[in-house]
Amino acid sequence: MADDLTDEDFAFLRFTDFGQLPPRVLPHELVALRETEHAPDYADLAYDARDRAEG
Repeated sequence: MADDLTDEDFAFLRFTDFGQLPPRVLPHELVALRETEHAPDYADLAYDARDRAEG
């Protein structure tokens, strides 16, 4: 049976899989998000484009 892995072993495996991680984002670097309406469906966009093309 295999030995249990330590936190250091997991950290090494993460490093070998992903390389160096980017620096942590600090709270003052975050950007506030604004809620918006959902985008129209693709079918609605295609219908509007056809109407504009036909005049």
